[in-house]
Amino acid sequence: MGSFLIYIGVGLGGMFGSLLRYFISVGANNYLSEFFPFGTLFANLAGSLFLGWFTSKVAVQNTMNPVLRTAIGTGMVGSFTTFSTFNLESLALIETGRIVAAIFYILTSAVGGLLLAGAGYYLGSNKVLCGEASR
Repeated sequence: MGSFLIYIGVGLGGMFGSLLRYFISVGANNYLSEFFPFGTLFANLAGSLFLGWFTSKVAVQNTMNPVLRTAIGTGMVGSFTTFSTFNLESLALIETGRIVAAIFYILTSAVGGLLLAGAGYYLGSNKVLCGEASR
């Protein structure tokens, strides 16, 4: 029964986190600028701050019910931003002295993510299927 509750918690947390990110993005675009992703930047930075705090104060000290802890950390923050998890994992590599691994992880994630996002965008643009790629 415990794992079922965790699944439900992650789903509900994910729903809340993704809605929160959407509202922040819409609000930022309406009030700041549509030419820079302020909403995403804010979500990524705020999510990183929150997940760092949450992990040190709640998860490590084991002061919260495991279902609620997973719902918030994995579900809500995970759907709000995966960037926060990336930063926390990078920090863990650095703190454990695995500097080369941390640098590799950071560079591979940033550069690889950008390249793969570009590749996915290109593949999704139908240019490959329409034969325009060979022209």
